[in-house]
Amino acid sequence: MTETPSAEAPAPRRAIRSFVVRAGRMTPAQRQALDRLWPRYGIDLPDGGLDLDHAFGRRAPRTLEVGFGMGDALLDLATAHPQRDFVGVEVYPPGIGRFLLRVEQAGLRNVRVVCADAVEVLGRHLPPGSLDELLVLFPDPWPKKRHHKRRLVNAAFLALAARALAPGGRLHIATDWADYAQAIAELLADNADFIAEPGTAARPPTKYERRGERLGHAIVDFCLRRQ
Repeated sequence: MTETPSAEAPAPRRAIRSFVVRAGRMTPAQRQALDRLWPRYGIDLPDGGLDLDHAFGRRAPRTLEVGFGMGDALLDLATAHPQRDFVGVEVYPPGIGRFLLRVEQAGLRNVRVVCADAVEVLGRHLPPGSLDELLVLFPDPWPKKRHHKRRLVNAAFLALAARALAPGGRLHIATDWADYAQAIAELLADNADFIAEPGTAARPPTKYERRGERLGHAIVDFCLRRQ
């Protein structure tokens, strides 16, 4: 049975969340989009592993974006690369509703959406080596020091990313917060699962990136390959 995500439904529980479920009511258009389009584009999490071949009806290179927000990057990538499949993981149902309308308007067939905590998806539901690319673009920085433990990118997350990516798979992390970038660099210095990729891979700009640039923030990209 397909179950449409609810704006009032709690996210899956874990010891420390890397996100806050933002309050907000869905507009009638967002609710209608979820009700109508979720059966086509949504993936309901099973008790065990996800079968992405079944979800897309084919086998293709797979990209997963954590916390796609407005979905600008995901939409641009899926449009530019119809030979690849793209999975977006987001916890905010109104944002998912808006995004699904854009996916329908673009006529895309290579996009699916999961409404859940990305750590839960990576740790419990994605089979090992099932992804070719993992995107973490401008995650919440939790700038206050007492909240740094909530940051998504930590040693445990890198281990989950390494598990989900196939050998040679790509991990792309971007942030516009200097202290977050420094913390990520320190984590990667001691990480044996990933090696830095020469150069900076192109990616579509995001709303949060443009906002950071307006505030004078330096954009830092980490482009990595799974060993």
